[in-house]
Amino acid sequence: MTEEFEERLIKPIVNASYPGTLATLSLAVLEIVGREAPMILRFLLSLNAVMFVSCAFLIFFYTIYPKKRTLWNISALTFIAGLTSSLLAVFGLIVT
Repeated sequence: MTEEFEERLIKPIVNASYPGTLATLSLAVLEIVGREAPMILRFLLSLNAVMFVSCAFLIFFYTIYPKKRTLWNISALTFIAGLTSSLLAVFGLIVT
């Protein structure tokens, strides 16, 4: 009973928390750099947060409905887009 409960209810939340944490870190950096940062850097950090939040929602629903392979594919693409945006934002922070 406990394993079934964990598998159906807890596991989707745990899986979604990983990219959700990355989105929170992006928003924290956005708050730290504030309005002094160039517009492109703020855009990259915002895009980064949106991509990771989207990925978290998609992973959450994929864990609930594992037969929907399109959820997995789209979540992988949004995660890669988030990582790319994060890398570009780091380069932007180094340059400015």
